[in-house]
Amino acid sequence: MSSSASTAAGGGRHGGTVNGGISHWFADDGLPAVREPLTGDASADVVIVGGGYTGLWTAYYLKKAAPALRITVLEQKFCGYGASGRNGGWLYNGVAGRDRYARLHGREAAVRLQRAMNDTVDEVIRVAAEEGIDADLHKGGVLEVARTPAQLARLKDFHAHELSYGEQDRELYGARETAARIRVADAVGSTWTPHGARLNPAKLVKGLAGAVAALGVTIHEATPVTEIRPRRALTPYGTVSAPYVLRCTEGFTASLKGQRRTWLPMNSSMIATEPLTGAQWEELGWDGREALGDMAHAYMYAQRTADDRIALGGRGVPYRFGSRTDNDGGTRPETVRDLRDILTGFFPSLAGLRVAHAWSGVLGVPRDWCATVTLDPSRGLGWAGGYVGSGVATANLAARTLADLVRLDSGQAGPTELTGLPWTGHKVRKWEPEPLRWLGVQGMYATYRTADRREALTHSARSSRLARVADRVAGRH
Repeated sequence: MSSSASTAAGGGRHGGTVNGGISHWFADDGLPAVREPLTGDASADVVIVGGGYTGLWTAYYLKKAAPALRITVLEQKFCGYGASGRNGGWLYNGVAGRDRYARLHGREAAVRLQRAMNDTVDEVIRVAAEEGIDADLHKGGVLEVARTPAQLARLKDFHAHELSYGEQDRELYGARETAARIRVADAVGSTWTPHGARLNPAKLVKGLAGAVAALGVTIHEATPVTEIRPRRALTPYGTVSAPYVLRCTEGFTASLKGQRRTWLPMNSSMIATEPLTGAQWEELGWDGREALGDMAHAYMYAQRTADDRIALGGRGVPYRFGSRTDNDGGTRPETVRDLRDILTGFFPSLAGLRVAHAWSGVLGVPRDWCATVTLDPSRGLGWAGGYVGSGVATANLAARTLADLVRLDSGQAGPTELTGLPWTGHKVRKWEPEPLRWLGVQGMYATYRTADRREALTHSARSSRLARVADRVAGRH
């Protein structure tokens, strides 16, 4: 990574590590030129608030289905500024809330949602190829490893649970088979699904924005929306009126008037190493370039990048008081050290490897941890999100669902398989007021970390009771 690229991305350098600057993905690929902001009142058939994956995919599918639609996207900074440009690059089939939807709507409804997510991985790959978007996509699946007896027990339960939702092509490995894929220190087992791919998030969102603009969608960047009202989106530069206003703001939803407690902006942090040598990769394996995760309560996620770095993430400071969000992705030094410790714990031979870049971003967490897609016809308001960190693929399925709901309500099309998925129209209560939500989230993640430490020390096959308590307090079960 050149120093000019780091400077362009706005990051500061500390001890040889660029800290902040949105993300390594933009430092590596370059920031986009910002499109023109809104210059006054305007009208459209559909106005979309948020220029991330959800907003851009929604615009894409609506415009492809109905080319005559006048669609306007309003983005506060530039497309991909939020989670879409800062995430770990996991395009995989996880969806937040599936078990709750099974309890509410029946197992078969949740199985349909899971099958739709499985197909979504291939849908994103298909569209990227069709639109000529080079996002460093590699479909190597997802490998999730266990490194303690308690993690192994959870992994086996997780594997069986996924099979029960119809994922019969998932595989369970012992220590030897795990090492044959990736040689993770102390790994005692793993589960692998083919429904996953590694990608460069910034390249995908930049390519998608270009494809949407080429279809004739109007994109106004540097245009923050301050309030959403029925059939209107308000900005400092004017109001855009439309029969449909779609909120696609994920972790930044709390910045909108009246939405402070709707979705909690959970913070996640990442590091990217300098490129590894051929000898280092030979020692680690990882030839299949799988996305890599674990079964810790405070879990990690990682990928082998196209330029042979390791990008690895986890929870740093999980939540900022008052639902505040960061601007430039700056990350506390202790968080960088914690992530580096995870890296060297997994791969001790990389103890001398330099961390080239660190950054942070926010993801959207509903009170019941369930992703949702909703359209309220009486007010012309729609929204999608609450992905709880699984948004790279989920945003595509949510966007297709939201587009189908708009076409259904406007009489352009009938019901579809997607409009009948169980997450459609799901309602959830708001988060508690401060300081309760700050205390709750801080306590929850402190408890998860303590549970992980206890499991590592005791070598018990039973999951820590502390983690179960934290799950109940969080509302995750």
